[in-house]
Amino acid sequence: MTSRFLQLLAALLLTLGLTGCGYNDFQRLDESTKSAWSEVVNQYQRRADLIDNLVATVKGEANFEQETLTKVIEARAKATSIQVTPETLSNPEALRQFQAAQGELSGALSRLMVTVERYPDLKANKAFADLRVALEGTENRIAVARNRYIKAVQEYNVLARSFPSNLTALVFGYQAKENFSVANEAAISRPPRVDFGSSPAAPAR
Repeated sequence: MTSRFLQLLAALLLTLGLTGCGYNDFQRLDESTKSAWSEVVNQYQRRADLIDNLVATVKGEANFEQETLTKVIEARAKATSIQVTPETLSNPEALRQFQAAQGELSGALSRLMVTVERYPDLKANKAFADLRVALEGTENRIAVARNRYIKAVQEYNVLARSFPSNLTALVFGYQAKENFSVANEAAISRPPRVDFGSSPAAPAR
């Protein structure tokens, strides 16, 4: 083990005088990915907080479909129970579970918004309307935060896999970070559809 470490270190020092080891770049990009991830988590938490208020408002509507509301409540509880810290972002299973839970919440929320269209009094409720606007804005913030994280991770991973900075990664233990998967990208990043009109849209002719 010691011999291999010395060989790697020698190779690293050999390339240092030509192109630099990239150590400082790893520090900068690692902090960049952590900061970008924190913003993703913050925006998802903002959505979860808004959903609490949204659910409380919907509960006040007589005869509202409880199954739809229950699924939102359960999905929110599941999504907020899964914590992925910057230190565990290299764990593909942890990120997959986080993505799946957030995607499930997005789906439940979309179905709730569709159901609301059948309740004119609830649609006309100012508090509910304000929450819908705030929720749409948060969904947009989530999309922006996710895109920033994706780009930050891509930049970091290119450095980790490129020569000669990949030698630095080997010596100092920098591993490629997990990113949002392509399979879940569309489902999670697409905001729930919200119709802000006072009545359903007219059918296409």
